[in-house]
Amino acid sequence: MKYRQFGSLDWKASALGFGVMRLPVLDNDSGKINEPLATDMIRHAIDSGVNYMDTAYPYHEEQSEPFLAKVLKDGYRNKVKLATKMPSWLVKEAADFDRLLEEQLRRLDVEYVDFYLLHALNAHHWENYQKLDVFSWAEKKMSEGLFKHLCFSFHDDYAVFEKIVNGYDNWTMAQIQYNYMDVNYQAGTKGLKLAADKGLAVVVMEPLRGGRLAKNPAPPQVEAIWARSEYDWSPAAWALQWVWNQPGVSTVLSGMSTMQQVEENLETASSSGIGILKEEDLALVGEVRKAYESIAPIPCTQCEYCLPCPNGVAIPRIFEVYNEAIMYDEYDGARWAYMNQIKPEARADHCIECGECEAACPQSIEIIDWLAKAHEVLKEPQ
Repeated sequence: MKYRQFGSLDWKASALGFGVMRLPVLDNDSGKINEPLATDMIRHAIDSGVNYMDTAYPYHEEQSEPFLAKVLKDGYRNKVKLATKMPSWLVKEAADFDRLLEEQLRRLDVEYVDFYLLHALNAHHWENYQKLDVFSWAEKKMSEGLFKHLCFSFHDDYAVFEKIVNGYDNWTMAQIQYNYMDVNYQAGTKGLKLAADKGLAVVVMEPLRGGRLAKNPAPPQVEAIWARSEYDWSPAAWALQWVWNQPGVSTVLSGMSTMQQVEENLETASSSGIGILKEEDLALVGEVRKAYESIAPIPCTQCEYCLPCPNGVAIPRIFEVYNEAIMYDEYDGARWAYMNQIKPEARADHCIECGECEAACPQSIEIIDWLAKAHEVLKEPQ
């Protein structure tokens, strides 16, 4: 395993971090983690040198934290730094700070966490945290030893990111969505540099854009570009190496769902490094970016922040099917998946246009409009 400097801390993080968000599940139910398999995956990653575990209050329908508590028994807690996140959308008053942190420590069955993140900061959440003076509270809790470092994860535009980074002097880390498709999206490359230059560790989430950049084989337009490279890398390896190539990145999270993904990512991380990609390699990635931009219409990363839908609509799955129909020009298979793998009551025509999903979406997707378009394309022809 390769290790990288974690901002201004006297500690180095494994190049690969484990995002405890997309674990294998039973019956296609994200709240039913396949615990034996997921335990083997996480412990194998730790035994192979991964030393950063990242979870959050809502992951796996609030089952990620209590599951991770079990995985980190038998001495594994001492081998890693543990990060979890305060659910910003549930913070209505200052009393919620203690209530949520105490609940998360109980779930995780730990006395402290290393990194406590204000989750999914955007302009609205940032304003609310400032109004409630989260910083005085956080400094008190850090002095009590309940968490070591205050950090944040981010989903908004660069101007908001800059305001947040400069709005508190003692941030330890910023977690941002970043991949070769998102260089100018949300914090982007500019935000990565800003945070790193201020001494913050930068933890990258969505390096594969919710798995979309890992499809193998890639869409034909993309596959033809990768084929011109001298490297025998998978699309996922290309995406990860592109992120690791940059000096401001402290660790890259992967939400791994199979043991094969763990093994492949460990192997890729072992050959990672800053500046290993040549100019012609970066130019090739630029071509791939343009190819993808011309194919996929909905920028959904499958983060599931839009769930649960009040009316039970399977929003991320519908968007996945629709995007694949467009990307692969394979409408018959997509229609079959829509009509056979998605329950009738969970299809797009059951959207009641309440707008809750759009308010929660980190990507600011116009979900209501896209659901209507997807249903028109994917429903059985009359």
